[in-house]
Amino acid sequence: MSAVNPEANPVVVLDFGAQYSKLIARRVREAGVFSLILPYTVSADEVKAMDPAGIIFSGGPASVHADEAPLCDQALFDLDVPILGICYGAQLMAQQLGGSVKRADKREYGIAHLDHTDTSGLLEGFDAQSQVWMSHGDMVTSLPESFSVIGTTNNCPFAAFSDGTAKRYGVQFHPEVVHTPQGEQLFQNFVHTICGCDNRWNMGSFIDMAIEDIRKQVGDKHVLCGLSGGVDSSVAAVLIHKAIGDQLTCVFVNNGLMRKGETDLVQKVFQDNFHINLRYVDAEKLFLDALEGVSEPEQKRKIIGKLFIDVFEEEATAMGHMDFLAQGTLYPDVIESFSANGGPSATIKSHHNVGGLPEKMNLELLEPLRELFKDEVRSLGHELGLPDEVNYRHPFPGPGLGVRCIGEITKERLNTLRDADEIFIDEINAAGLYGDIWQALVCLLPVRSVGVQGDERTYEEVCSLRAVTSEDAMTADWFRFPPEVLQRISNRICNEVQHINRVLYDVTSKPPGTIEWE
Repeated sequence: MSAVNPEANPVVVLDFGAQYSKLIARRVREAGVFSLILPYTVSADEVKAMDPAGIIFSGGPASVHADEAPLCDQALFDLDVPILGICYGAQLMAQQLGGSVKRADKREYGIAHLDHTDTSGLLEGFDAQSQVWMSHGDMVTSLPESFSVIGTTNNCPFAAFSDGTAKRYGVQFHPEVVHTPQGEQLFQNFVHTICGCDNRWNMGSFIDMAIEDIRKQVGDKHVLCGLSGGVDSSVAAVLIHKAIGDQLTCVFVNNGLMRKGETDLVQKVFQDNFHINLRYVDAEKLFLDALEGVSEPEQKRKIIGKLFIDVFEEEATAMGHMDFLAQGTLYPDVIESFSANGGPSATIKSHHNVGGLPEKMNLELLEPLRELFKDEVRSLGHELGLPDEVNYRHPFPGPGLGVRCIGEITKERLNTLRDADEIFIDEINAAGLYGDIWQALVCLLPVRSVGVQGDERTYEEVCSLRAVTSEDAMTADWFRFPPEVLQRISNRICNEVQHINRVLYDVTSKPPGTIEWE
């Protein structure tokens, strides 16, 4: 009997260049419904072929009056599918259906309070005056025929509107951000009440579908999995092993860019707990030789990605029977590397397991987590019985310390970075803060500073601490450490780590920064 497909009848998010498109998709999934992001250029026929339960138009930086304003296929409105427009998406829908949009007398950024008289169901459960988050320069000034106002703010007379008969809805505010406290309720109302979706998207149903898909794709062939010890590759390995057993062989490549104790941890977890075939490859010299003199981050990623593939293909040849390369690629990796599946959002950086892959490989890719966000992967790992020490470990980039050793990579600098990283994580654990932080890391900077250590002048390396909170890594805020914790960390690093005499703390959020420095 086939598994129930939790990805059937998705809610499609059309990306008009918004930084928040990913958050919209996450909110839909949190409501128990599968969502995916597509570029605004997708045709109505392509969307129809997916048999969507609903469509959401994202916000975006453009004006609908701009010469090259992103427009959707007009035929989308003929699909008889509920549509929700957010910010730019609401303005676009209003204009394309016969309403008007003009430059607002006063731009609106920040908190507003929504008064509503909604009978459509979209705002059901909202407080009489609900806090919402605004970020717009244009605004709807007249509605298309058959639409009515369902919500207003002091500065926005058409803050929410609907055509309940056609199931078309627009909101000028951003329900996807945390600054709209009842935004989650809006998405619940849209996907369940209006679109008629059930709570099919959960990790139990995903496991059943994924196992079926893996078995169908692999058949009686064999899979090689690159195992880093991070949560993504670990969950991918356990899921694939559950599907095909000994047809899977995992390879742990020591590229010289790992944290302290990485090798022992990986072998203990996967050989002792899951009895997975595991091969260890010492490729430190290979990677460090190739990275010698390389400072540019994208070049680092490309080199590391290619070498990973080269090593895996060599291992596959040595074993003589490998057909697939499995990777823990996640949805944010795909989005950041390929601009939201071809949409107008900017490419932030390539990932070693996405943009860093060579065009031609002898192994076919197997990526069972490709449509999952990080928190969904952790939920999946919990369902699969992955130990907490791995499942809830902070994310670690595929290129490892190669993108945390800013500038030139040498064995000496990597050892310095490892020692500092170990102290940072140790003190975070000692303070009971590890679970409050999404990701914590140390970057070794390409500068030196004058210091005084042991009454002597020093001229040594500078490191920067980085700790952030996040839900899905698409946005992040810097973590507010108690000052005494930062003091202990700084003291220990400067006293115990050779070649570091200055410690900084990074207080940049994402955006404008990224979580990693490279």
